[in-house]
Amino acid sequence: MSIYRIEKDHMECISPLFAGWQESLIWSCLQGCMGEAWADSPIQPDSARILLADFCFFAGKPDRELVTEEVGSKSREFLIMVPPLDETGESWAEEIEKAYGSRCRRVERYAIKKEPGIFDRKKLEEIVNTLKPEYEVKLIDEEVFSQTRNLPWALDFTSQFADYEEYHRRGLGAAVLRQGKLVAGASSYTVYQGGIEVEIGTEQSHRRKGLASVCGARLILECLDRGWYPSWDAQNLWSVGLAEKLGYHFDRPYPAWEIYGENHMQSD
Repeated sequence: MSIYRIEKDHMECISPLFAGWQESLIWSCLQGCMGEAWADSPIQPDSARILLADFCFFAGKPDRELVTEEVGSKSREFLIMVPPLDETGESWAEEIEKAYGSRCRRVERYAIKKEPGIFDRKKLEEIVNTLKPEYEVKLIDEEVFSQTRNLPWALDFTSQFADYEEYHRRGLGAAVLRQGKLVAGASSYTVYQGGIEVEIGTEQSHRRKGLASVCGARLILECLDRGWYPSWDAQNLWSVGLAEKLGYHFDRPYPAWEIYGENHMQSD
């Protein structure tokens, strides 16, 4: 058996396999915005996968080659694999665990509902106004974009964009600065038609000061002004709590598998 790369203008052949997924990274790939896709057939596939940024999504009949081919290469040190939540999910999970053994770890992530029209502008503006005078909040410009490229904790704010020109054209982000230095941000991890997937974070020494809330609120307000939807997926319960503070509602937990490169030493 072989697997086939699906070109952007042929995504319709795998779209039925991903029907029902409420995941903006999948939408992004199917819409031809970002990401790559493979299937067991270029015409009438039974199995498919989508790879975008650090995420890999599977659909259809479980297929060992789609689990292992390319995605497990030595050049990739980390990947999050997500099987479907239907009756095939358990079989996909078994294939993942067989393929990667001790290099994979089951984790629980948290889906947040996608509900256009739920955000309270007044409340978001109040959150932005809680920022202390020693900080400033602004949209990510070219100078802040450059900072993200040199700060490990902020890399994913802009990592999926080739350069600032592309980010300025397609992406969006809000940053909190202290004395000109980036200390917190909320940005477009990926983009899809009509929205973004939010990436949010704070430099360790500035945490627990409400800076992530300010960035998130500022980003959501800008998205509302542009008619974009800021999609949110939570890695942990802290992220769930922050999302709820900003107006989102929790949907459900879901299983995922973190895959580590051959040279990566997992920490307990």
